[in-house]
Amino acid sequence: MEVPLETSDHVVPEVKYEYLDHTADVQLHAWGETLQEAFEQCGMAMFGYMTELPKVEIQKCYQIVTDPTDDLENLLYRFLDELLFLFSAEPFLICKKLEITRFDLEQFTIECNCYGEEFDLAKHPQGTEVKAITYSAMQIYQKPEHEKNEVFVIIDI
Repeated sequence: MEVPLETSDHVVPEVKYEYLDHTADVQLHAWGETLQEAFEQCGMAMFGYMTELPKVEIQKCYQIVTDPTDDLENLLYRFLDELLFLFSAEPFLICKKLEITRFDLEQFTIECNCYGEEFDLAKHPQGTEVKAITYSAMQIYQKPEHEKNEVFVIIDI
């Protein structure tokens, strides 16, 4: 669902992710002061693998909502899968910023505002295609507030 943009939506957070080598795939490693921030950063890592994020402008905002699930791993999988669908189907959104507005660890659901623009090969260099999210070697380290929360996810490329 597309939502209106505000001027404050254009502030892009610091990069807190890296790519780790993995046989035939790539492992995303993201972190943050909160688990919510680590999830946002993991989503940004996936988009960063698909194109050069500095070339992406914030022109549109779409909201995604994950279906309730029963654990953190499934929640992270569904979150990344929703983001991948947003890119792979109409509106073909490549995101520059993700802002989770609801991070419910009782119902295990997420609402997230996704800021970016329609992917355009004339403007955005094509990185590596992400085919799917996997559960393989998925790790989530939830720590007390203000400590480094981390997630590791292997994406199928």
